[in-house]
Amino acid sequence: MEMATAMVLSMNRMAIDAYSARPDAPVVPYVERTPRTYTIRAALAAGLARAARAVEPAEQCNAA
Repeated sequence: MEMATAMVLSMNRMAIDAYSARPDAPVVPYVERTPRTYTIRAALAAGLARAARAVEPAEQCNAA
């Protein structure tokens, strides 16, 4: 029973994809995004380093 449902749903999805490639389909303009990965990555790294310094155990001095 599940296989028949999957077949119907996949055929429906394939039809939607096929109709979206028609010549009269609306064109979605390509918008170049600003590269912000480096900024986010650097901020996350700084935050993680700060959190690591905050929770690190205190140094113990073992005088022998």
